[in-house]
Amino acid sequence: MSIRRQSIISSLLVYVGLALGLLNTYLYAKGFSEAQYGLIGAFQAFATVMFSFSNVGITYYIYKFYPYYKDNLPPDKNDMITLALLTSLVSFSFVVISGLVFKDFVILKYSAHSPEVIHYYYWLFPFGFGLSIYSILEAFAWQLRKSVFTNFIKEILWRLFATILIVLLFLKVIRDFDLFIKIYAFTYIGIAATLMGYLVVTRQLHFTFSISRVTKKFYKKIVSIGLFIWTSFMVVNISSVFDTLVIAAVVKNGMKFVGIYTLAQNMSSLVFAPQRAISSAALAPLSQAWKDKDLGRINRIYQRSSINQLIFGIAIFLLIWINFTDGVLTFHLKQGYLDARIVFLFIGLTKVIDMGTGLNSQIIGTSSYWKVETISGVILLLLTLPLNYLLTLQLQELGPAIANLFAIIVYNAIRYFFLLKKFKLQPFTPQTLYSLLLGTACYAICFLLFNAQQGFGWIVLRSSVFVLLYATGVLYFKLSPDVLPVWDTVKKRLMLKKG
Repeated sequence: MSIRRQSIISSLLVYVGLALGLLNTYLYAKGFSEAQYGLIGAFQAFATVMFSFSNVGITYYIYKFYPYYKDNLPPDKNDMITLALLTSLVSFSFVVISGLVFKDFVILKYSAHSPEVIHYYYWLFPFGFGLSIYSILEAFAWQLRKSVFTNFIKEILWRLFATILIVLLFLKVIRDFDLFIKIYAFTYIGIAATLMGYLVVTRQLHFTFSISRVTKKFYKKIVSIGLFIWTSFMVVNISSVFDTLVIAAVVKNGMKFVGIYTLAQNMSSLVFAPQRAISSAALAPLSQAWKDKDLGRINRIYQRSSINQLIFGIAIFLLIWINFTDGVLTFHLKQGYLDARIVFLFIGLTKVIDMGTGLNSQIIGTSSYWKVETISGVILLLLTLPLNYLLTLQLQELGPAIANLFAIIVYNAIRYFFLLKKFKLQPFTPQTLYSLLLGTACYAICFLLFNAQQGFGWIVLRSSVFVLLYATGVLYFKLSPDVLPVWDTVKKRLMLKKG
């Protein structure tokens, strides 16, 4: 299945999942207090930290070395997934031990402003364990070109589990929030078991406890590169959730403000959706292209990932921005969530910038210059941690959003100039500028026509006009080489075009 086809199908699945996520967000915002909703966000943040420490470079090992295992071993002799899972189990046990040893430190940091974290401390670990195991299985499935199925599991099935739990709570089948959050802690384990079951049933997952000749040949390189990349992986992932952790630690009534911040984050995840779909489809081809020293293919993937992500990212960001206040008021969400609008502005811009620079992280990470990924990640961490802390003290939940915008600009600039100087690769084309201008023009038109109006009907009309104008512009100006073939296929299916 081609990158284009996988990306399109995966993007559709991602957006179906995000529609389900929007439903969950609405249910959380309507039926949960800000503090309860904030605890959901805190679970995700702590799980990401646990995964970051327990990963020990395993996912990169799979991305980088799978082509060598595939080309030199039959599937039943491939020991990669066995080594990956066993290593993850051992490393996560050290995470649990560390969590027990440093519990008093966590209590010191969170008991004053976010006691909910301490109350559910032990329940964070199964949530983090499930995320860790699923992520390894997902990385392996991506190399098997199963990104469509993994996106279905992560984007739809996991959210569906949450939807079912919320509905059961509202129906009093789950008696209270305490039981809800304890069951919720096992949802990642649920999707990890689902993916493992699928790979076993389809005979694509083979366990062997014999060390293969590929592992013997490359093990020194695997260990040295994997551990080095692990440093980068940790700092990038910790940077991505440090905002939530610092709000909970230093802001009075921390979970309430984490709830507001989490709403803005969840809305911005709509903007970022294509990045996950495109990167999952492109990782295997990128690994193979580096192995084959095919810079032309890498550059095509780089530029197309940039423009495709940018087109979708701009559209979703502006759609949410022009409807944010109207949405909170029309759907009668708690008034405190109006404060999430300005937070979303900065987080959303961060996502658009990150997407517009293309798959630079994946390109560098699968190359022999993976150390640059680590160095840029360390710089990101050095910027993110102090800026988040200082700006949170001054601006509460808005502080991390501003800090992360600045940090991600620097982070992407480093990777952009490295690829440009070293390989003469760069993601931008004239269509990049045209996409920005088109989005600005469509937003201005809708703002002037509908800004004073409020209500569900106006949300639909405002959004419809924006989508019509933007989609027409994308097609007319041929902003992406991947959009027109998709549009031709749609017209054929709708019998609007002969042939």
